[in-house]
Amino acid sequence: MAAEYWLSSLPADTVLRHLVRLAKIRWRIEHDYRDLKHGLGLDHYEGRTWRGRHHHVTLVSAEQAFLTLRRPDPKRSTSV
Repeated sequence: MAAEYWLSSLPADTVLRHLVRLAKIRWRIEHDYRDLKHGLGLDHYEGRTWRGRHHHVTLVSAEQAFLTLRRPDPKRSTSV
């Protein structure tokens, strides 16, 4: 069942378009986190040191940033 209402602490005069954009950001974060875990191996680290985990997370984050920059913009026109 989809959410039929949202609770917010934003001012009552907040523009609906802005509220919807903020609500969609949550979905984008969840989507990116799922990609980090399943597509890029964020959850594959089984080491025991903080340094190793830090290196792993840093490399996975850099990989995700690279792939995000390489991903075509869906709103960009493809006509020449």
